[in-house]
Amino acid sequence: MSVHLRDEGPPGDPVPIVLLHGTSSSLHTWEGWVRELKAKRRVITFDMPGFGLTGPSPDNVYTLESYSRFVMAVMDKLGVQRCVLGGNSFGGHVSWVTALTYPGRVEKLILVDSSGYDHRSASVPIGFRIAKIPVLNRLVANILPRSLIESSIQNVYGDPGKVTQELVDRYFDITVREGNRRALVQRFKQAPSGGALALRVPELKLPTLIIWGGLDRLIVPEEGDRFHQEIAGSRLVIFDDLGHVPQEEDPVRTAAAVKRFLNIP
Repeated sequence: MSVHLRDEGPPGDPVPIVLLHGTSSSLHTWEGWVRELKAKRRVITFDMPGFGLTGPSPDNVYTLESYSRFVMAVMDKLGVQRCVLGGNSFGGHVSWVTALTYPGRVEKLILVDSSGYDHRSASVPIGFRIAKIPVLNRLVANILPRSLIESSIQNVYGDPGKVTQELVDRYFDITVREGNRRALVQRFKQAPSGGALALRVPELKLPTLIIWGGLDRLIVPEEGDRFHQEIAGSRLVIFDDLGHVPQEEDPVRTAAAVKRFLNIP
């Protein structure tokens, strides 16, 4: 399949930073971080199967295992042997599962409001709720009002006032790309949070940075505490005024935490 990808920064960086977006997002969510990091480090971002401009998976498979294999396939294609792997929300879930599955390929891990546990949500975006409901999810695959996208984005921001019309336009355009809405329904069916994999989080032994928005209502901060407790030696940084996508809301402050973690001057 064709993959929408950006490869920026020094090409000779031996351990690039690979960043994975969350559900219904795209590589654009990392643009702020890339601006902050690419002067010193090679940063690779891409749209995962079912999302953005990469679009649906040809085989209609959206399991966590398939996403991990996809990440490895992209790294192999780019000749990347080892990386710093990071992800937000579902991208965080894929990141830590990939680190468990391919430990030799991941040097360090960055989890940003990551999913993976049977989490408790204080508030779930309406688009996500509909995508999980039989019959209704068939409707969202064909009909999707822009207002629903806007309210869903506002739901995951700590400060809804930061949600611009340009941001809504971008999310709407990538969501209505042919096949993406049907893929979203399958993603929720095939790659749920929790289960046996969540019991393996304590097996992660690599240096790990955990970033969380204190106002995250989709995956509450207590989940970040749990990752921190179960991943030995991990660092936890909470931004009290940010929501579920802190890398978008305040890329400068959140990327500064990454620079400290990776010793980037």
